[in-house]
Amino acid sequence: MTKLHVREAGQAASHFSSTDASASRRVQRTFAPPYETLSNNDQGEEALADTLTPDSLDSALDKMSDPMSVISGGALEQVAAGELPQEPVLQCLQIKPMASQNGLERYRVVMSDSKHFIQGMLGQQINYLLHDGKLKKGSLCRLRTYNRNFVKDKHIIVILEMEVLEDFGELDKLGSPIALEQGEKAEAPQPDAKQPGNIGGDGFYGNKQQQQPPQQQQQQQRAMAVRSNGSHGNIHPIEAITPYAHRWTIKARVTHKGDIKTWHNKNGEGKLFSVTFMDDSGEIRATGFNDAVDSWYDILEKDQVYYVSNPCRVQLAKKQFSNVNHDYELTFERDTQIEKSEDTEGVPTVQFNFQPLEKLQSIDKDNSVDVIGVLQDVGEVSEIVSKTTSKPYSKRELTLVDDTGYSVRLTVWGKTAQTFEVPAESVVAFKGCKVSDFGGRSLSLLSSGSMNVDPDMNEAHRLKGWYDGSGRNEQFQSHANTMSTVSATGAGANDKNQYKTIAQVRDENLGMSDDTDWFSIKATIIYIKQDNVAYPACLSEGCNKKTVEIEPGQWRCEKCDKTWDRPDYRYIMSVNVSDHTGQIWLSCFNEVGLQIMGIPANDIMQMRDEMNERPVVEAFADANCKSFVFRCKAKMDTFQDQQRVRYQVQTAYPIDFPRESKKLADIIKLYNAQEDTLFVGQCSWRLPADYTESERVLLISDAVSFAGMMA
Repeated sequence: MTKLHVREAGQAASHFSSTDASASRRVQRTFAPPYETLSNNDQGEEALADTLTPDSLDSALDKMSDPMSVISGGALEQVAAGELPQEPVLQCLQIKPMASQNGLERYRVVMSDSKHFIQGMLGQQINYLLHDGKLKKGSLCRLRTYNRNFVKDKHIIVILEMEVLEDFGELDKLGSPIALEQGEKAEAPQPDAKQPGNIGGDGFYGNKQQQQPPQQQQQQQRAMAVRSNGSHGNIHPIEAITPYAHRWTIKARVTHKGDIKTWHNKNGEGKLFSVTFMDDSGEIRATGFNDAVDSWYDILEKDQVYYVSNPCRVQLAKKQFSNVNHDYELTFERDTQIEKSEDTEGVPTVQFNFQPLEKLQSIDKDNSVDVIGVLQDVGEVSEIVSKTTSKPYSKRELTLVDDTGYSVRLTVWGKTAQTFEVPAESVVAFKGCKVSDFGGRSLSLLSSGSMNVDPDMNEAHRLKGWYDGSGRNEQFQSHANTMSTVSATGAGANDKNQYKTIAQVRDENLGMSDDTDWFSIKATIIYIKQDNVAYPACLSEGCNKKTVEIEPGQWRCEKCDKTWDRPDYRYIMSVNVSDHTGQIWLSCFNEVGLQIMGIPANDIMQMRDEMNERPVVEAFADANCKSFVFRCKAKMDTFQDQQRVRYQVQTAYPIDFPRESKKLADIIKLYNAQEDTLFVGQCSWRLPADYTESERVLLISDAVSFAGMMA
């Protein structure tokens, strides 16, 4: 704030200050800094309002334009004494990026109150102050929320919320601040004291101070132990927990509690469990071993809030065992203190970062994500045996859908799979799912993950309303039979789910190698072979082997060694499909045949047995000219001593025109409207030179839409 601006505001305020004391008080509250107010310490707000005149206000505003009157001199001495002054105004002397860990952007700062300086760290949530160019070297800042720590014999602060007083601009260093630790040795700096320099290689501001005697270190640590939040002291944010923080207490909610696990090896045996704590600054994982399991496993309950105080070992997080976004993790020790909190104010519930199912294709394999969707199908519990440990594991496969029109297979394990009793069509939120590329894209709930059934959140209510309204009757695409927009536009050439034209399938010799090749095509059925369209299958569940009629009304399955009075006819079809580049024969089995014909094979065969050919002909006629997205595999096959490539359809879905339109819209974004030519597929358009930019965009849109219709 410049002196001119302050004076103008003061003149406007002084106009009514003589007639309205309360208005005058509002001026004082608006412009006065939180520490060094315009009045003396023994003057109250009422006294200031009564004595404020235009001349005195003008003089006071002159003083307020001086940054030395705004900065909170002496505030850092209170920090060193174990107090947390309310919203102090400090000057930023240095800003330095910290070494990046796990891709997290962190910054170290040096803050001064004009008498002392202190090392500090910015919380990630206020990095925007740097990105927006608000926080600079020399800026005056009001610390709204912060915490203190004592690291390597030095005081540091962690700044969680801060306001930059931009009106003061970028100032030169105010006063002659010295290191806070140095100020604890001498009440005032000596005249010949060496001034602080820049941040050195060790990342600390100023000259390296001599090692303090152990007795003085203990006195400082005792001062840091001053507690102002009742019996639990000052609550530290989880984000500020490091191996160098001492005498801390966190107030956090248990968002995940794992089962007790045991181990046996050459060094002995033991047991452990893990929990995840969360507060409004982040999450951290904590693990208890052996005695800690007996002490705390029954005490800690999911969704409850606890005070946790050190001693508690802080070490680098083992990311391979957890999806928690924190550089460190905790290990309970014998003297760790845990107490349940009845006051849950200020502690949030589970935080989700949901990803739409449509976007899973663009997420790298092995990353962890949060998803929410409607539970469409619940599979049976099955068991697999680990190849490495030979231990059996229970698993259950779920099908999740959302309003992006996609479905995904999600696997739950262990006790979660065994005790899963969530009814179909419930809305379920999953936190901590590992992305797999098995079958295109699938998810697996991590042991550190969690799920919430019918949560009370906006996303869940929206999905429930959509599913009840129209979603129940929609057809969903899976990542096994579609591809991402990136692949649709030509990227990801090695993606086995990408769309191809029929000409590309032939030109690239798909299926000619020893490996199976996968592809998807958008094509229209132009002919279906009507002879041998189905075969008589066994009625045993899961068999599907062909049966032989040994006597009228007796159909025998050699595999099951059973005889049935009738077979279950299943489609085995050959269809000829076409796109704008050519034609190809595809082999289809029962599930795809049902999609194409719309009626079971049993009905077709019954009509033929009854010599009722007309409805049969009509059924095949209705199936012609239908368009589908066919998910196919190409494999070399030998038939009558001749090798040929067989194209077998795995799944088929009707074309979703709104979704295809969205893909075309994404394709349009890849083109530059300033270019003179536009290539789409095998077609080329030249844009007239006198076209305006808007006319070019419209022409590009029409061209891409035309190419999409051709495809």
